[in-house]
Amino acid sequence: MAFDINTKILTVTDGQSLSAAATLAADVIRHGGLAVFPTETVYGLGADGTNAEAAQKIYAAKGRPSDNPLIIHIYDPKDAEPYSVTCSLYYALAEAFMPGPLTVIMPKKDTVPYSTTGGLDTVAVRCPSHPVAREIIKQAGVPVAAPSANLSGKPSPTAARHCIDDLAGRVDVIIDGGECDIGLESTIVKIDVDDGGEDYLTLLRPGAVTCDALRCVCPRVDIARAVSEQLAQDEKPLSPGMKYKHYAPRAPLVLLDGDGESILAFLQKRQSECRCAILCYDEEIPHLENKRLLPVGPRDDMKTQAHLLFSNLRLADSTDAEIIYAHLPPHTGLGLALYNRMIRAAAHTVLRLEK
Repeated sequence: MAFDINTKILTVTDGQSLSAAATLAADVIRHGGLAVFPTETVYGLGADGTNAEAAQKIYAAKGRPSDNPLIIHIYDPKDAEPYSVTCSLYYALAEAFMPGPLTVIMPKKDTVPYSTTGGLDTVAVRCPSHPVAREIIKQAGVPVAAPSANLSGKPSPTAARHCIDDLAGRVDVIIDGGECDIGLESTIVKIDVDDGGEDYLTLLRPGAVTCDALRCVCPRVDIARAVSEQLAQDEKPLSPGMKYKHYAPRAPLVLLDGDGESILAFLQKRQSECRCAILCYDEEIPHLENKRLLPVGPRDDMKTQAHLLFSNLRLADSTDAEIIYAHLPPHTGLGLALYNRMIRAAAHTVLRLEK
């Protein structure tokens, strides 16, 4: 498909520019077009979630498989009512985490076309907290379907320049609202019902709202196999990011599993053998050559590592690296979200190192 759209780029610096940018983006969305805007997680590629043709434009612009469902973004948690079958657990989650980086999957109503839900009878609903996103959604007056604003498979965008690199000429407008705070996409949960009729949660994609935080609201939170494993080719993804290779830089990414001493020795050796980029801890910098190093923050600072992950993967693409190495994150807290993104970026390639 050929793209030759004259993409407008607006920068938000104050309240006046925010209002003008939101007015333009909302108008584009209401008329079936595509608008890129920042959220607290990553930049989103927005269209009218109730417009089947507009949703199809998202898939085309991204080169995204049509069975990969989209998330609809709403201004207020109660705005989910016309589009999904809510329940008391949804409102408990909303009270605890919305507006914020949580997406809840519930049965859809006929107001949401199947092109938005990837053919599923459920719909993913999120109420973002970013002021630019909220103003656009409020002015648009429709639920805004918005996956990450990148070409399918590439690292998600955490700054407007990433969106411009990927989507200029493919979308109507890009709103530059600065860097995203979190840097990883929202946590996604599905509300399920057990044999006794009690609601519980299935975690489909980890994010800044961690399992421990979710369990403060709902004691039972099951973790879907696809969080850490690959889906079979014939399995249908229940949420974005479950099935397809995601977040991948151009050079192969290899995750290193082992103690710090073994990993550092391996990295020192590889620096002398090949053109490798390294997503390294700050503590490792003095012990490595200053060649293609991409610092991710302190070893125990998961928040900083999450914030920098996607921008570092894109920076790796700007080097002449033939391979990229990074640490395998832990499976707890925010580390589980990092693990989920990185294992997909690496196509599940893990090298285990022993002393």
